[in-house]
Amino acid sequence: MFQSAAAAAVVLVVGIYLVKRVPMLKRFCIPAAVIGGLLFSLVMLIFYSCDFMEITFDDTIKEIAMRVFFCSIGFMASISMIKSGGRMLLILIALLIALVTLQDFVGIFSVGLFDLDPKYGLALGSISLCGGHGTAAAYGGILVNDYGLVGADVVCIASATFGLAIAGFIGGPLARNLVRRYDLKPTSNDMELQSEIDVSLDDRRVLNAVVILAACIGLGTLLNMAFDAVDIAVPSYLGGMLVALFCRTVTDKIGYELPLKELETIGWVSLCIFLSMALMAIKLWQLADLAFAMVFTLLIQTVILIVFVYYIVFRATGKNYESAAFVAGVSGFGMGATPNAVANLEALTNEHGPAPVAYFLIPIMGGVFLDFINMGILTAFLNLL
Repeated sequence: MFQSAAAAAVVLVVGIYLVKRVPMLKRFCIPAAVIGGLLFSLVMLIFYSCDFMEITFDDTIKEIAMRVFFCSIGFMASISMIKSGGRMLLILIALLIALVTLQDFVGIFSVGLFDLDPKYGLALGSISLCGGHGTAAAYGGILVNDYGLVGADVVCIASATFGLAIAGFIGGPLARNLVRRYDLKPTSNDMELQSEIDVSLDDRRVLNAVVILAACIGLGTLLNMAFDAVDIAVPSYLGGMLVALFCRTVTDKIGYELPLKELETIGWVSLCIFLSMALMAIKLWQLADLAFAMVFTLLIQTVILIVFVYYIVFRATGKNYESAAFVAGVSGFGMGATPNAVANLEALTNEHGPAPVAYFLIPIMGGVFLDFINMGILTAFLNLL
């Protein structure tokens, strides 16, 4: 366990160094853990191909980090947040439900053309695309360990990496095309709706955050046992995430102030550790038999996302300047991650002016609600399949 953690630390540091030194990696918002982990797995591929060695890692800390990260996500949602978004938030939720469902159906249909297990279609669908590397790494392990899909973890991570790069390529150009085609401009009443306050970390609040996370994760295991008792397959982190969401709702009602900044920071650190350990352990040599089906499916998914955001998201959100900003944002986390979405938004607003509604809602949708939507739909698909 300690050796695995030490290796993950080195992998993460290497990834951070490369992201700082290679502008393209930073521009595409590819996490440092992904870069370091994939580089390490490439080295392991060379060692394996040369019959030199194969390393097996202990997953204890990886499992803990995964549960902490997803539990922290549960604290980022609240009833007041939903109300503040109003009608546009409900429209975006409906659009994301449609997008996630569409990606999974397309993935299942595509892999069916190659006579592959339909659950590989989920790995090439919303698990990796809307889910990003965190969900990809988590569900990749579930597909391998619980469903026996050889190489599914590699497929998930490779697909998520592909999505990150594509999301950086398509979001900005699509939005700028809409702005120029319809001569869109910000309204005179645009105002800054994001009121995020930069709060320095406090040691007592950090301790409170750790205690709260530990309690929610522990109670979440009981909730997972309840799902198992009725034969509903759910990821191991779902229980803690739902308990955290319940706690956030209750504390908002009674006026108790949660250490949200500390919870978010601990979650981010856990995600870095989790991704490093998950990615450095993948076995790339298991990908060969799935390579063509994977490329074919991802190309289809890219075309579908472009059509979806350009024609459906733009029209459903009002066909105005904010709609073009939503196109940029949804493109970002539709095949990448929330950082891609924010980067796409910033590129658009820096050139054409502010889009405060989109800038407020896109991080909420990509960072909070998309995970819940994706998880619910994936749970339904896995139980049906």
